[in-house]
Amino acid sequence: QVQLVESGGGLVQAGDSLRLSCAASGLTFSNYGMGWFRQAPGKEREFVAADNWRRYYTDSVKGRFTISRDNAKNTVYLQMNSLKPEDTAVYYCAAKSSSGRYDSPSPYGYWGQGTQVTVSS
Repeated sequence: QVQLVESGGGLVQAGDSLRLSCAASGLTFSNYGMGWFRQAPGKEREFVAADNWRRYYTDSVKGRFTISRDNAKNTVYLQMNSLKPEDTAVYYCAAKSSSGRYDSPSPYGYWGQGTQVTVSS
């Protein structure tokens, strides 16, 4: 079956960097658009970045976060620099094979379990 496993979260201070990884199995990885979403307590899940044959970012992370993928390793990454307390959330990777908005959770058929990122001020 399809599995997405995130790693790399943690507790850091404002201004620090983290790199999240998401290892995929059970799918033809290169055929899937990959996205990162995040959810803070009491808030809805929100789009962060996507590699859907082009790269897309939400405005609040542009210039600080970079999504990349290694199809040979079936892995997608999220490099997060200059972290801010408002970046604190559970970060999820997701995979979609169909058309649909890259910034909406709905088209993504597969999700990881999430990894916690906490940024202290």
